[in-house]
Amino acid sequence: MMKPFGNDGVDLEDGKLEREREKTIRSSRSFRIHNQALVAGLAYCVSSCSMILVNKFVLSSYDFNAGISLMLYQNFVSVIIVSILSFMGIVSTEPLTWRLVKVWLPVNFIFVGMLITSLFSLKYINVAMVTVLKNVTNVITAVGEMYLFSKHHDNKVWAALFLMIISAISGGITDLSFHAVGYAWQVINCFLTASYSLTLRRVMDTAKQVTKSGNLNEFSMVLLNNTLSLPLGLLLIFVFNEVDYLSTTPLLRMPIFWLVITFSGILGLAISFTSMWFLHQTGATTYSLVGSLNKIPLSIAGILLFKVPTSLENSASILFGLLAGVFFARAKLRDRSQS
Repeated sequence: MMKPFGNDGVDLEDGKLEREREKTIRSSRSFRIHNQALVAGLAYCVSSCSMILVNKFVLSSYDFNAGISLMLYQNFVSVIIVSILSFMGIVSTEPLTWRLVKVWLPVNFIFVGMLITSLFSLKYINVAMVTVLKNVTNVITAVGEMYLFSKHHDNKVWAALFLMIISAISGGITDLSFHAVGYAWQVINCFLTASYSLTLRRVMDTAKQVTKSGNLNEFSMVLLNNTLSLPLGLLLIFVFNEVDYLSTTPLLRMPIFWLVITFSGILGLAISFTSMWFLHQTGATTYSLVGSLNKIPLSIAGILLFKVPTSLENSASILFGLLAGVFFARAKLRDRSQS
């Protein structure tokens, strides 16, 4: 028995409406995903830039001469926040067992040294030059990967690394605010940062074996690193005799100063959160490229906000170094996709 013509028309119309509805849902979902990726990317860029600028502000504008104490307080803030979030069930963290601590302790020594030398160098060197000099870390890491893990890189990666070295040298030569102590701390920081990256790869697998879940997420690493850094940081405050300075400085009696350094501690934690969020929303390629491109506005902001004396030659060296960083990120990603 045939259906009336009118019903066929209704069915066809319903099918068309259904397809239109599905198309609208797909496009709105795609728009939502793009929006989330954009917000995540902006949050990551803002938090990473702000952290360096706020630290520079504390160390230079406030002339705070206790970098280890600043690191200790920032890590303490991170431990408190992550512990509260873990207690509320918002994030999951691994319990800190003695076995895990013993495995992680060598990495933590490097982690603390990396943070302290970063703050020491930032006090003396302008933000733009710090971002360029940090490129040297990539060179040391690449050489370390070659000797420790027998990893070979293609010619484009080595070309980018060579450009980074040239930009760092030319930037240092043309730096009108050159400070030998600051540069020395930054060189040490590059070696420690590369060592942290290389050591972390070896220790991560061992650390996962001694955790209850067999895994170690970003929040567990943040809690582990920052908790273990507290007793070591406290010891270093006495070794570097920051206690006398802390007992006499009027800065610790200023509520606004406490607000700024607490904000810097929150920003440090925000970098971990936003980097995870952005990486989840996009992927390694976009994350790596945005991280490299992010150094360009950071360098410009550092020069303008802190009124850094510069020359055309130094500005060209900085720009050259930043572009070399972008070129390195692209070459490394291509190298990774081919291997």
